[in-house]
Amino acid sequence: MSANVLRVAVVGHTNTGKTSLLRTLTRDPGFGQVANAAGTTRHVEGVKLLIDGEALLELYDTPGLEDSMGLLDHLDQGHERRFRDWLERIQQFLDSPEAHEEFEQEAKVLRQVLACHAVLYVIDARDRILGKHQDELEILARCARPVVPVLNFVASPEALTREWREHLSRANMHAVTEFDTVVVAETGELRLFEKLKSLLDPFADLLDRLIDDLRRRRENLRLASADLIADLLLDVAAYRLVAPGASAETEQAMGLLKRTVREREQRCVDELLTLHRFRSTDVASQTFPIEEGRWGLDLFSPVSLQQFGVRASGGAAAGAAAGLAVDVLSAGITLGVATATGAALGALLFTAQQHGRRIADRLRGFSELRASDATLRLLALRQIALARALLRRGHAAQEQIHLHAPTEAGQDWIRGRLPAPLGQAKLNPRWSRLDPQSREDAADRQHARDQLAGLINAALSQGIDSGRGDNRSE
Repeated sequence: MSANVLRVAVVGHTNTGKTSLLRTLTRDPGFGQVANAAGTTRHVEGVKLLIDGEALLELYDTPGLEDSMGLLDHLDQGHERRFRDWLERIQQFLDSPEAHEEFEQEAKVLRQVLACHAVLYVIDARDRILGKHQDELEILARCARPVVPVLNFVASPEALTREWREHLSRANMHAVTEFDTVVVAETGELRLFEKLKSLLDPFADLLDRLIDDLRRRRENLRLASADLIADLLLDVAAYRLVAPGASAETEQAMGLLKRTVREREQRCVDELLTLHRFRSTDVASQTFPIEEGRWGLDLFSPVSLQQFGVRASGGAAAGAAAGLAVDVLSAGITLGVATATGAALGALLFTAQQHGRRIADRLRGFSELRASDATLRLLALRQIALARALLRRGHAAQEQIHLHAPTEAGQDWIRGRLPAPLGQAKLNPRWSRLDPQSREDAADRQHARDQLAGLINAALSQGIDSGRGDNRSE
């Protein structure tokens, strides 16, 4: 076999997560069929990992080993009389009628193993250790190929990781790696390739390229996610509407601003899902507005603020929901009217430095409306939580993402001062792409976005490799 491409067979008992492992490694949610049912994969499927268009690794999904005990008994019959080694015996078995009848599934697996350089033996770490596992390991050992046991679903509280490691050690299997196809940690993928490298010296340079590429792709995903979120926050922070003093027209403008901000957040959600190669149905509808345009936890709802720990404070809207900011110094809306309107609509009051045309608008009795600081905090927290969930989500996960209260990664956005770039955006309406007259390519906006994206990337990177999960799939 050529050393230009590393061929690896993914093997294991039925329903241990073999197809899920391949989906996660390839970032392809459409590869194979994943279900919580035995025997979902019935034939061998292959997929290639490319770097700069060059195939470096070929992974082959195989059917589950269904009768390892019967196959081992069959292989043992007459071995000492007729065969010098086990590899010869296995090849003889593959040429026999039994390989096309009674042990057809097992024969498919063994043919692929012999056609590969190495084997990933996938184990559901939540399963009890049974005799079938020992039989499977014995059969694979007779194929004369390096075997890396992969403990899958290790993030589950039911995982018997320590017991499995002890058992594999007694079976002389020491190059064990831990993985989870539901809650993905970058270190899990890196260690898997590093274990292969320790057993396959001729492929060391190739595996080094794969490891470097994996690190680079993870960092690029974080950076691209941070850029998308930074763009959203600058667009919303800089966006403003000017409304006449009449309360009816002001309320209408408030409604327009809310719809515009909601649609902008939705676009960011869609962009993040596309970037990470997930679908809109992967996020629970009560978390984001992703089903038929309906909102679950609305951006301007008090429940949304409470869920993410943001306090609606300041001005006449103390205790009100996240909402809009109204210039209370405007001649068109007195403090009392703005208070009543803000409470009714869940609006927050905001006083900002004005200049130029904006001063003229105030003197003519117009009001400025914008998203409040609390809304900006909530937008940041929700998108950071989503991006972190996507970074840790395996592409074989079956359950929807449900966002929870922020961890330590979001505390600065809850309690700290808003980042300086957002303050600059408030003074630069031309930065918002929500305004048809915006200048989104302005150099100062790009500089502010880079600064903001750096802060968001730090939040995305914090503790990203920890977590637990409990989904089961093949």
